[in-house]
Parts: sequence; C-alpha cells; structure tokens
Amino acid sequence: MTYNAGLRASEVVHLKIAHIDSHRMCLRVEQGKRQKDREALLSPDLLQALRAYWRVYRPALWLFPGRDGTQPLALKTAYLIFQRAKDRAGIVKPGGLHLLRHAFATHLLEAGVDLHTIQRLMGHTSIQTTLRYLHVARRHLLQTPSPLELLDDPRFGGQ
Repeated sequence: MTYNAGLRASEVVHLKIAHIDSHRMCLRVEQGKRQKDREALLSPDLLQALRAYWRVYRPALWLFPGRDGTQPLALKTAYLIFQRAKDRAGIVKPGGLHLLRHAFATHLLEAGVDLHTIQRLMGHTSIQTTLRYLHVARRHLLQTPSPLELLDDPRFGGQ
C-alpha cells in the first residue's frame, strides 16, 4: 500500500474497506496529514492482492484491523511487520517503511510523471516537500541525453 499509492504509514493503517474504489481504481485517504483528504492510486495488481487478502481475513471496517477489530492496526505494529518482511526477504539495506514512500516518488519521476502530479498524489501542499522525496537514481541521471545531442532531434526544434 505504501509503495503502490505513496501513502504514509499512518494513512495505510487508517484505511477502511469503504476507502477502496475499484470502479475508479483509487483509494480514498481521509484525514491524512494536516487532516487533508485526497485520492491515491490503486493499481490492478494491488486490487487483486487486496481481494485475495479480503477473502482470507474478511476485515469488517478497517482494512488492517488491530487485535479486537474495532481499532486500526497500531502504527508500531505496521513498522514491525515491515521489518520482519524485510528480514525474511534477506534485505539488509537500512531503512524503514517510509522509504517505500520515497521510492514511490522517485520511480514516478523516473517514469516521466511530472512533479505537480507527484506532489498531488503524495498529498503535499508545497512542491519543496515533494522535492525532498526525489532521489533520482544515478543510472537514470547518466542516461539523460546531453542538450547537444538534442539539437538535431525534431521533437526539440532540430531538423
């Protein structure tokens, strides 16, 4: 959820079943940071995984309920689940759940998504906040053509 939609961990644990809109392929984030509502991405692959999850666990209200089902999963528990999954996968790179949000922004930028769209998807008021999330991969930077090479490209005014 964090990587697919760029959600904060607190937004993930507060998702309700009713926040999944499979017709419009989006997630409704209610009362995110600074009590702002927004819509987030819902990929077909994530929707399929959520449907499989629902068939097994049948959560009633909260998508990821706490022990008694009346409250959402505790944020600390979400962090522990992420760390355990990382350990089981053999991932030794340092960093926690929030790094997936950074990866979401970086990978969208590398795919050519404009900064304003990334800003809105992440729920940022300021573009400056979004810019802090963009760690463009070295490989991507080095694949950028020199402006000299673009002079002959008709897409950029060349012949």
